[in-house]
Amino acid sequence: MADTFRITIAQMNPVVGDIPGNIAKARRAWEAGRDAGADLVALPEMFVSGYNAQDLVMKPAFHAAAMQAAQDLATDCADGPALAIGCPWAEGAELFNAYLICKGGQIASRVLKHHLPNDTVFDEVRIFDAGPLGGPYSVGNTRVGSPICEDAWYPDVAETLEETGAEFLLIPNGSPYHRDKLEVRLNHIVSRVVETGLPAIYLNMIGGQDDQVFDGGSFALNPGGKLALQLPVFDEAMSHVDLIRTPEGWRIVEGEISAHPDAWEQDYRVMVTALRDYCAKTGFRQVLLGMSGGVDSALTATIAADALGPENVRCVMLPSEYTSPDSLEDAEACAKALGCRYDYVPISDTRAAVTSTLAPLFEGTEEGLTEENIQSRIRGLLLMALSNKFGEMLLTTGNKSEVAVGYATIYGDMAGGYNPIKDLYKTRVFETCRWRNANHRDWMLGNAGEVIPERIISKPPSAELREDQKDSDSLPDYPELDALLQILVDDDGSIADCVAAGYDADTARKIERLIYLSEYKRFQSAPGARLTSSAFWLDRRYPIVNRWRDPS
Repeated sequence: MADTFRITIAQMNPVVGDIPGNIAKARRAWEAGRDAGADLVALPEMFVSGYNAQDLVMKPAFHAAAMQAAQDLATDCADGPALAIGCPWAEGAELFNAYLICKGGQIASRVLKHHLPNDTVFDEVRIFDAGPLGGPYSVGNTRVGSPICEDAWYPDVAETLEETGAEFLLIPNGSPYHRDKLEVRLNHIVSRVVETGLPAIYLNMIGGQDDQVFDGGSFALNPGGKLALQLPVFDEAMSHVDLIRTPEGWRIVEGEISAHPDAWEQDYRVMVTALRDYCAKTGFRQVLLGMSGGVDSALTATIAADALGPENVRCVMLPSEYTSPDSLEDAEACAKALGCRYDYVPISDTRAAVTSTLAPLFEGTEEGLTEENIQSRIRGLLLMALSNKFGEMLLTTGNKSEVAVGYATIYGDMAGGYNPIKDLYKTRVFETCRWRNANHRDWMLGNAGEVIPERIISKPPSAELREDQKDSDSLPDYPELDALLQILVDDDGSIADCVAAGYDADTARKIERLIYLSEYKRFQSAPGARLTSSAFWLDRRYPIVNRWRDPS
């Protein structure tokens, strides 16, 4: 009989702080592995506590509870396969990101993460202590090496494991999505496989946590880098991975190879998943938003319908005298195409009352931006009132272009608890609307077909806060603006870089100034789905008070 080894890998969705719930999921995975004859059942990085738990994991009562729960789980899983699961682990005054190997009713081995990521959304150097370079652990007569997430992005951990007797690599991860991340992961693990000559199984978690979405896509590689297994992205999945011992060492038996969607679909899936899990994990079942007849609110409403079901989405049109007939028609048409509730709440009377109240104080001044922003803030007030009254979370609808330059009213249209399109530039908003009109997937709870009327996509964008207003009155056209923002924000480039790319220096300086001046707004803005490695929040942290400007 061939010498074989079976690992059940569980690509699952933990909830930060829900230690009992996460333990219950792990137990179900272990039972499935036991029933399938597995030798080892593996869960992702930090699964007991949930990830990314940030400073919560440093709280002594919290990590003590996680450690006790892991010990209890080990006891419960004594009669069956070994269990590998991520958990915070304290030893003396030190706190580690650990991977626990449970066998025979106890925690038999602990792998401690060595390389602690300290960039983008990660602050692990601040939170954890670095573990030593260690060796493999035994499961039966097999020696397994487990670099934890970032440990597999550098050669030293895997090389040490190979040199100390590891026969294959099992790599637990909590790796969040950003555009093109799957290729980055695959390239790193191919390098480790080529360097060590060992097969590798890469296990990632799924699900939304605040701004981040963990996209799964777990895979396995045989020596030489040949793909032997690839699980779906974003979906919970469990796979019984078989290895067979050959004269050259362990080899993974080829299994399911799931096709991965393109970047447009993955971005849209992230926005839907982020909102769906944010609501599920915080307890909201329904949402509402201001439906302006513009493209941003139309896309946000569509994402919400796909995430929660149209019956759980309220679209509210709050027109003023500046709202065009086209916008009135388009907002209602979109809400009806989606199947969402549509409410009509005019603000003219409220605006007149506020204007009258302020008239003695504003006497002798000219109307301008202040009066425009009053409209936005009235809308924010009314939407928040509906949110409070009916328990529906208010969504805010500003795209990344507007968030970057502050083209939004704080305490007005920025009011809300979550922003699904916060990391999506305006030019991508238009294309995403077209993509959604042309595509429908089984994970979308909203209606199929053209749910966003073409006129919403094709008409010139306008805030409609004054007569004949267009976004281009205040900003460069969006293709130019987004290109400049890509250089200044995403690429962390300079004014000289903008000029080298063919853009006017004065325009670039204007945009740079708006980016810096708007930092205080972003500091108070709602969280939103992270699509890139330069999203506003943890990826990009700038001071609010900042007088520096690029002199180039």
